[in-house]
Amino acid sequence: MRTHKESHLVTRVGWLRAAVLGANDGIVSTSSLILGVASAGSSHGAVLTAGVASLVAGAMSMAAGEYVSVSSQADTEKSDLARERRELATRPEAELQELTGIYIDRGVDPATARTVATQMMAHDALQAHARDELHITDETIARPVVAAMASAASFTVGAALPLALTAALPLATIGPGVAIGSILFLALLGAIGARTGGAPMMRAVVRVVFWGAMAMALTSLVGKLFGAAV
Repeated sequence: MRTHKESHLVTRVGWLRAAVLGANDGIVSTSSLILGVASAGSSHGAVLTAGVASLVAGAMSMAAGEYVSVSSQADTEKSDLARERRELATRPEAELQELTGIYIDRGVDPATARTVATQMMAHDALQAHARDELHITDETIARPVVAAMASAASFTVGAALPLALTAALPLATIGPGVAIGSILFLALLGAIGARTGGAPMMRAVVRVVFWGAMAMALTSLVGKLFGAAV
């Protein structure tokens, strides 16, 4: 008998985390750098160049960082799965007892737990242990390339927003224009991320706006204090 397969928000957690982090970092880091350089009295060309450099360097850094980080997670998952595969081949009864114990701990009576564990291992022993013992599923398994691409692409999109404002605005209004525009972009990003992930929208918006505004304010202050043209 076929069962209805529901779609859950947890299936989005891998790419959603990378995408939100990348876009948020793109907006915050690029707008902050632009404000810092502009506050130091730099020319319009220098401010724009700093913004472009931030976009390129940041996108590559996000891609590399996500790939390395998620690859480490993937290596750990592969190592655990290989160990389970060896144990299933060499000590199947112990693995059956282990799976039975997991189901008992979840509230299943011992006899039923033994029956379920036996049937699950007969169907796909490695998958049963991966899911119930190691908590590794197709939805949550590490995907380094996907995470790297999502982070780089989202960072680029996020960084392009304050960069476009910088290119369009005259030098005298770059500071307030980029600050206000970036805060609005961050609020929109927080709302989209919350909506996609099924989280409370207002909390997400306040969170990203607060930290983004803090970063921009501090970087702008540094530019004013040192005041050296780049």
